Amino acid sequence: MNATDDPATAAPGLRERKKLATREAVRAATVRLTEQHGIGDVTVEMIARAADVSVRTFFNHFPSKEEAVLDVVRTRAAVLIEEFRRRPPEEPLLDAVREAALTVIDRDDALGRVHLVALRLVRDTPTLRAHEMAVLAEQEAALAGAITVRLGVDPASDTRSVVAAAAALSTLRIALDRWLARPDGDLRGTGAVRSGLAAEIDDAFAALVHMVERP
Repeated sequence: MNATDDPATAAPGLRERKKLATREAVRAATVRLTEQHGIGDVTVEMIARAADVSVRTFFNHFPSKEEAVLDVVRTRAAVLIEEFRRRPPEEPLLDAVREAALTVIDRDDALGRVHLVALRLVRDTPTLRAHEMAVLAEQEAALAGAITVRLGVDPASDTRSVVAAAAALSTLRIALDRWLARPDGDLRGTGAVRSGLAAEIDDAFAALVHMVERP
């Protein structure tokens, strides 16, 4: 069997690509309108018009406008886990998480820019923060699973992966919150955004490593 014949590795077909494109358009429109008007003043009808889809199509993808915003965060979190799995096995664990995060933010793509706006919206909107807890729990569980594989331990009897995932992701969130709190943070920039955010991530992980390794 060729790699392209394997359902797990084959590229998505035209129908699936169109579905993904629609989902991305709906997410982007939701984030854009929420940034402009606030989550309380945005309606599903407004989002559907902006994304050039029907209201029914919106609900085919998301149960609510809040979930459409959070799906951006959820999708980027999955990319982080994917990058972590690709890190060299000999790399120290916390370094691997940090480098995975830096790789993700260094991507100059549309989702990356929408993601930063979504993070600030979540940070500044209580109703979105309430929805965020489920996403954070999913991300911690996924990273813990990836760490378990990396360490080659039994997840049923070893708590290191859970503790490491919680510590690493908390550190990453602190770095993101510090950067998002900057009054001059331009979320639509490119190099300046990545440089400033990367510096915050480096500083936060350096502090974590120092605490872990301190005698």
